[in-house]
Amino acid sequence: MKKILIIAISLFLGNAGIACTTAVISGKHTKDGRPMIWKLRDTDFLKNRMMYFEDGKYHYVGLVNSEDVEGEQVWGGANSTGFSIMNSASFNVNMDDTTSKKDLEGVFMKLALMECATLEDFEQLLNSTAKPMGLASHFGVIDAQGGAAFYEVNNYTYTKFDANNSAEAPNGYILRTNFSFTGKKDIGYGFIRFQTAQDIFYQAESMGQLNYQTVIQDFSRCFKHAVLNKDFRAEFENVPEGQHFINSGDFITRHGSSSAILIEGVKKGEPSNLTTIWTTVGFPNTCITLPVWVGGGNNLPKVLLNNGSGNSPLNEMAMQLKDQCYPIKRSAGYKYLQISKLINSDKTGFVQKIEVAEKSIFYRTEEYLNKWREGNSNEKEITDFYNWLDEFVNRTYFNEFGVQIIK
Repeated sequence: MKKILIIAISLFLGNAGIACTTAVISGKHTKDGRPMIWKLRDTDFLKNRMMYFEDGKYHYVGLVNSEDVEGEQVWGGANSTGFSIMNSASFNVNMDDTTSKKDLEGVFMKLALMECATLEDFEQLLNSTAKPMGLASHFGVIDAQGGAAFYEVNNYTYTKFDANNSAEAPNGYILRTNFSFTGKKDIGYGFIRFQTAQDIFYQAESMGQLNYQTVIQDFSRCFKHAVLNKDFRAEFENVPEGQHFINSGDFITRHGSSSAILIEGVKKGEPSNLTTIWTTVGFPNTCITLPVWVGGGNNLPKVLLNNGSGNSPLNEMAMQLKDQCYPIKRSAGYKYLQISKLINSDKTGFVQKIEVAEKSIFYRTEEYLNKWREGNSNEKEITDFYNWLDEFVNRTYFNEFGVQIIK
């Protein structure tokens, strides 16, 4: 009955997963041996927040649209067993299907977090869901047993791509943008983003740098263009701030990028509820990234939650800075990024300042995780860390950018 009700509600919510760049990474190829999934989210729903849920078999934390008051759809998250999921939309499947049942990806991911502990559970959910499923998507999934896979899903079938299988993922990762390898050839979106992702992942893996810091700072804030063979970050790090514009339409992160989520799993034997959900709840180029855990209970950092106006304070602050990055408001002005607002030779760019602040968060997080992974975690200690994150974020945005928290 629960499944039927959720699906019925979702028919009125529309499709929020317009376009994304995503990856599933095997723990066999990451620097610390833990699997990861990554989603750079593009959507019309630019206001995002985090929610803690207790409405299923397992408790879970998920990224939701701020307008989705009850959290009826989830766009990436992890549950208390370490099962984690995200997706990207596929635009070259279901092309001849006339069914009106569609756009259920967010509802389906919520259901998976409520009920699944392993990849096998997720496959059983796919098998048991009534057909047509209303899905056109790539679901990236990891679990606490080391499982890591992408599932290309259409209304009736799915195909699994195992990141632990060297024949399917020789470099230990699988990438997807907005076309399926099982769909119609040369149809879909994100071909240039896919090529860029291939380039940066291959280089990082070959250098032994596939870790959460690299993904957060180098991939979610990537200024490379694969077709033009240009790295605009490297170029503008040597140019003073000024009226310097580039077309960001084919970047991994562009005007329509609302958020990012990087979920780092656990090694076998580690507490599964310490799966780390690194969330960039706003525009990635202007939003600091914070860690959260299901093991912390419902006391998430306040800057990630509904602030009373329906949105998260951190998203609001990031949106204020983003507005300065795209000052051309007429016609196709949204494509043109004033890149020196983010990167410049004076090191006063938004990205440059945010990444310095994030290094403090990375360092402190590692200190806590080294202890917690030995079985010494408790909800109060995690909550205290969240309180420090709230204070640190507000101080950083006020001192560095003159942006105050939205009460």
